[in-house]
Amino acid sequence: MSSSEPDRPARADARRNREKLLAAAQHAFVADGDAAPLERIARAAGVGIGTLYRHFPTREALVEAVYGAELDDVIASAPALLDQHAPDAALRAWMDRYADFFATKRGMLDTLRPGWASGRITTPRGRVTAALGSILDAGARAGVLRADVDPEDVTMLVLGVLLSTGVEDDPERTGRLLDLVVDALRPRP
Repeated sequence: MSSSEPDRPARADARRNREKLLAAAQHAFVADGDAAPLERIARAAGVGIGTLYRHFPTREALVEAVYGAELDDVIASAPALLDQHAPDAALRAWMDRYADFFATKRGMLDTLRPGWASGRITTPRGRVTAALGSILDAGARAGVLRADVDPEDVTMLVLGVLLSTGVEDDPERTGRLLDLVVDALRPRP
């Protein structure tokens, strides 16, 4: 697809190739970090390196796409968790999903930071805050979570826990700290 035709939808085969590349890259990044060889990613997706570069002109673009797609899944899980659990339990379950995501993506942060710092890509914090806000609102309506907290403050608390504990190194401690965050969000007697 040329840049002069931005509104034209991608062909079905191009969409399939992109999805195969994202899946192969996700697997490779988990196994080898974001320095995984691009040629191997293309081969695992069943496409040539030129196809990879057509979809993702730089390694950074591929890392950003994998990170974004997986974050989309975490963000989108908030409504389903609210359907399955009471809001306070949904909040804790969502935090676990985010912690798992964070642990597996921690190695990508060095690649993503320059894009965030330059403003070329937006930081995910606003999306995380929106997801947390929807759960907090449901909890406040149900009377199981405080109504007087700013979702951005909760985002900062969760990020503080995840950045300080090394989620993959000490998941038990991370869990205890996230429990404390949820306890702090319960209404005062």
